[in-house]
Amino acid sequence: MTIHCCSNIAFIPNDIWEAITIKVATDSIRSLCSLRMTCKAAHDAGEADIVHWSVSIPPPHATPWWWCLNPEAKRFFDRCMAAGNPELLFREALRELFIRRNENVGIQMLNSATSTGHAAAKYALSMMLMLRTDDNVEKQKGLELYRELDAAGSVAGSNARCFSILTISWPGEVQMPRIEEQHTVCASPRCSTRGHMPLLYDYRRRAAERNSVHAFGRAAHIPCIQCRADYDLQAFVNLP
Repeated sequence: MTIHCCSNIAFIPNDIWEAITIKVATDSIRSLCSLRMTCKAAHDAGEADIVHWSVSIPPPHATPWWWCLNPEAKRFFDRCMAAGNPELLFREALRELFIRRNENVGIQMLNSATSTGHAAAKYALSMMLMLRTDDNVEKQKGLELYRELDAAGSVAGSNARCFSILTISWPGEVQMPRIEEQHTVCASPRCSTRGHMPLLYDYRRRAAERNSVHAFGRAAHIPCIQCRADYDLQAFVNLP
């Protein structure tokens, strides 16, 4: 007896295939590659820019070393970058800012990544804007971005993401900006914690070197949001 197997896969509309492929791409690159090898429809859907925009990029420590040498892998990442993949935009923005020293280009790329909801890009952008001493409007915009991250509880995680990218991707090449007294965000003469954040950061750093419990907590207990921003400016410029 002959059993005939009939598939309706050819009749699935392309926009449905794209939606499926986007969902798979947000899981991992490996999942996307596996799906694209199943049939022509999945392969064609995987060529869409929106798929390359959506694909989940693994952290540096989880990226196979040979990807940077493989021509096919390089073409794939070039496509993702051209499509405006938020994670790759964020990483390239850090490269522009702290290796190539192209501040305008780097901030523009951070703005693009932030507009997609990328928290770590938003954190880096807030830090760079608060370091501005020549533009109070931009400095206030940076503080507002920081307020949003602080309210969402995303500051520490975003700082860790920046640290991971900068130290693992380009060890020894990063040049972070210097922080001076005029970069201080808190300007209230009535604030009891104003001006103390460099000391608190130094205390936490030294405690971390001793593996002391006093290394934990950052400045979350400080009631002044501007002083907390000053603490994170210290943490940001000392990332590497």
